[in-house]
Amino acid sequence: MAGGWTRDGAVQDQIDDTVKDAVARARALTPHGVSAEECDDCGAPIPNKRRAALPGVRTCIACQSERDKAVVHSTINRRGSKDSQLR
Repeated sequence: MAGGWTRDGAVQDQIDDTVKDAVARARALTPHGVSAEECDDCGAPIPNKRRAALPGVRTCIACQSERDKAVVHSTINRRGSKDSQLR
């Protein structure tokens, strides 16, 4: 069901695009390659179990937790209000 000036299926297209963007971002942020033996941020040794579980890891758990707190999510509003479209 479309509303206003949109075509049928436009809302689902917006949802699909948002999910695709989130998946692409997650894949881009996932480490790959050879894991570091020491944390890039603090220099602490990275445990072998962490390196085996997540190939390409570059940070220890504590530093990665701090990095994860600073993550900013996308602010793209694909469903702008009609008022904003009329301006």
